[in-house]
Amino acid sequence: MSMRRFLLGVATALIAGPALAQQPAQAPVPGWAVGRPEGSTLAPHAPRLTVTPLSEVPVAAIRLPQGFQAEVFAHGIPGARTMAEGPNGTIFVGTRVIGRVYAVTRNPDGTTRVRTVAQGLTQPNGLVMIGNSLYVLAVNRVLRYDNIEANLDSVPAPVELTAAFGLPTEQEHGGNHHWKFATLGPDGRIYTNVGVKCNICEFDRDQFALLVSFNPDGSGRRIEARGVRNSVGMAHHPVTRELWATNHGRDWAGNDTPNDTLIRVRRSGEDHGFPFCVGDWRDPQYNAGRNCSEFAQPAALLGPHTAALGMRFYTGTMFPEQYRNQIFLARRGSWNRERLSGYDVLVAHLDAQGNVTRLEEFMTGLRDDANQKFLDRPVDVHVMRDGSLLVSGEQMGAIYRITYRR
Repeated sequence: MSMRRFLLGVATALIAGPALAQQPAQAPVPGWAVGRPEGSTLAPHAPRLTVTPLSEVPVAAIRLPQGFQAEVFAHGIPGARTMAEGPNGTIFVGTRVIGRVYAVTRNPDGTTRVRTVAQGLTQPNGLVMIGNSLYVLAVNRVLRYDNIEANLDSVPAPVELTAAFGLPTEQEHGGNHHWKFATLGPDGRIYTNVGVKCNICEFDRDQFALLVSFNPDGSGRRIEARGVRNSVGMAHHPVTRELWATNHGRDWAGNDTPNDTLIRVRRSGEDHGFPFCVGDWRDPQYNAGRNCSEFAQPAALLGPHTAALGMRFYTGTMFPEQYRNQIFLARRGSWNRERLSGYDVLVAHLDAQGNVTRLEEFMTGLRDDANQKFLDRPVDVHVMRDGSLLVSGEQMGAIYRITYRR
């Protein structure tokens, strides 16, 4: 190389260098957007995290089968999601984005009072009551609040059980599917979920995409099901004691594929197929030649991208006989689908053998198909001791109460 060409190259680099240095760094792609087709504008719907006045809670829009009525049980609960009931009737409410846990109590005149009993937590979505103690699962943190109903106005510091449970951290999840759901099994164990750390990818199948259970002190970890991408709702059948759960399919595989699912766990450790299959649907990217018949099949398909979440078996006596021991489940609603789906509560009807015979649209009216808008997003359901059904609405920060009279 001649000296003239060398000096010219140095001069060019000196001129270009500052200009290149001034180029802004590209922001990292958020986990939900990985794999989004070029040109797509689909993105999650931002939750409303301020208090909604009672007059704006859309209870009048709710549609139910004949004989059922809906009312506002409580409001002013921004981000309301999962629910658990204490021995004295307090309804504890977990959240995700806002980081709070609420307590809802009834006043003598029938109105309700809302208190914030914990805040500043990272996605405290998982709640379960064991005796007088409230367990809060916030990503990998597990906190136990003892005798909480007697101390709602001055909640003592919780017992820290995080190390004992050893759940993956937010960083290990890469910010994906790390919020929890929790339920108490008939065996006295805490059952929860460990979502997958991506939209779809390769991962350690003993660490992610699981349903797991623990003794209440965090010992005795047991894998209940593998290949469960993102379950944020589960319950045990009141007669057979089998574990059932909702599960979310992957994103960015089309408007109508794959379905969200309702799964039935017949034996601990069985594999439900993620990322290879959803039922008989083979993932076009990650099937890896696997035969879908080698995996446990869904008990029911719940529609594409409907975001099926909280579920409970109806164990009350207020509703008609055909609802006893049937599954009520909330579908929070789609975001990565061009036309909205979900935003409702379904009933999965089971036969004597535990097979799903049909899905009934139970609570509708919150999805405006004509304008492609939604009025609220049902997240969880809870059967109260009087047999009524509570439904939490995250978008409006409200809890609806459904009753039946002949």
